[in-house]
Amino acid sequence: MSIEKINQAKAEIAATSAYKTITAFFDADSFCEIDAFAKSGEGFAEVVAGFGTVEGMPVYAFAQNSDICGGAMSKAQAAKLKKLYGLALKTGAPVVGFYDSVGGRLNQGTELLAGCGDVLNAAASLSGVVPQISVVLGTCLGTNALNAASADIVIMSKDAQLSLSVTGKHSDAAYNAENGIASIVCDDADKAIKAAKELILYLPSNNLTMAPQSFEEAPAEDGCGCVVSRTVDGNSIVKLFNDYGKEANVRFARLGGQVVGIVVTKGKELGCKSANKVAKFVRFCDAFSLPVVTFVNCPGFESIKSATKASAAYAEATTVKISVVTGKAIGSGYVALAGTGANADVVYALPDAVISPVNVEAAAFIMAPEVMNVATDKQAEVAQKFADENLSAYNAAQNGYVDGIVEEAQLRQTLISALDMLSGKRVSTLSKKHSTI
Repeated sequence: MSIEKINQAKAEIAATSAYKTITAFFDADSFCEIDAFAKSGEGFAEVVAGFGTVEGMPVYAFAQNSDICGGAMSKAQAAKLKKLYGLALKTGAPVVGFYDSVGGRLNQGTELLAGCGDVLNAAASLSGVVPQISVVLGTCLGTNALNAASADIVIMSKDAQLSLSVTGKHSDAAYNAENGIASIVCDDADKAIKAAKELILYLPSNNLTMAPQSFEEAPAEDGCGCVVSRTVDGNSIVKLFNDYGKEANVRFARLGGQVVGIVVTKGKELGCKSANKVAKFVRFCDAFSLPVVTFVNCPGFESIKSATKASAAYAEATTVKISVVTGKAIGSGYVALAGTGANADVVYALPDAVISPVNVEAAAFIMAPEVMNVATDKQAEVAQKFADENLSAYNAAQNGYVDGIVEEAQLRQTLISALDMLSGKRVSTLSKKHSTI
C-alpha cells in the first residue's frame, strides 16, 4: 500500500467519534493505536484501541466506534480487544473501555460468540491485577453490557443505555445507578470522559504498585460539613454508588496526599444493598492495597445476610484498616466494622461515641433495670444518660476495645500518623483459592 493510501486510511479513522473520544481521554499526542488497520469484513474493525498516558500514567484504552457498523461487536473487534487485554496483563497498566455499540454482528454466528467469550475471559483474568473502568457513552446491550458491567468501576453518561436485554429494558443510567451497577452517572459524554481521567489518578497501575500521591491540602472550607470532609484533603473526595444502598457512603479521597478508601455509615441499620456496596468497595481496595478508613455510626444490620456480607469483606481484607467510631457502634455494627470481626488495625473513637452490645435502651434495661423504672416518655432520656456514663468510648478504651479517643480537631493528623505507621503492613494468609462467603 502506498503512503498516500496509508495516510488516507489514518485520516478516515481519525475522523470517527471513537478516535476523538479516545484522544480526548489521553494526554495530548500520547495515544498510540494498536492494529489501526485491522479489517472487519470490507471496512475497518469497529473499535479504536491502544495505549497512552493520562497525567503521565500509562493506560490502555479502547473505544467502540459507532460510526462503523454502529460499533457492533465482531470477531475482528474481539481479537483487537483480546490483544489489548493481553498487553495490559503483561505490562500491568489499567484498562479503560468506552462503550457505544448497537450490539453484535449476528451473521458471524458462533464465531461472534467465541470472540465475546474470549473478551470476557481476558477481562476476568485481569480482575484484581489491574484496575478496569468502563465508560458507557451510548448504547451497550447484550454481551457488550456483560463485559462493561464486570469492570471495577462503571461510569455512565445520563443518556446512555446498559442492559443484558437487547430490548433495552431497565437500561437507563438512573436504573443502573439505583441497582449498584453504575458507580458514577455524568450529565454528558464529556463529563464522563473527564470522570474517568480523574479516577485514574486515584488508582494504582496494578496490584503491585502504589496509587499516585499528591501534594497534601488542608480540608476544604466549603465541604459538606461532615466529619469526613473536615478530615480528608481538600477537594479530594470522589463519590461512588451515591444512589445505591443509601445507609452508607463509599468514597475515594486523599489523606495527607495518600489515596484511601472511605466508608461512612450514616446512623441507620445497614440493609443488603448498603452491605453489598460496602463489601464490594472494601474488596476492591484490598485487591489494590488501598487503605480503608471506616467512619462508624451504625446501630447494626437489617438482616444476617447483610451482616455476613460486610463482615466477611472486612475480615478477609489484609490491606490497612482503620476504624473511627463517630456515633453509635452497636452490636453487629461494632463487630463487623470496627471490632475483632473487622480485624481493624487501629480503632479510634470520638469522645461522645457510644459502643454497646445492644441498643442503649435495651442495654439500660438489662444492665441497670432500676434506673429505667420511670415513666415511658422519660425512658429514652434516662437510657441516653446511662449510655453516656456506662457505654462511652472511654469505657470501651478502658477494656481495650478502642485504641484511642481523639477529638475531631486532632483526627486528621492522627489518621495521617496511623497511615504512616501502618504503611509497611504485611499479612500472611492461609493458602486457598478464594473465600466462599
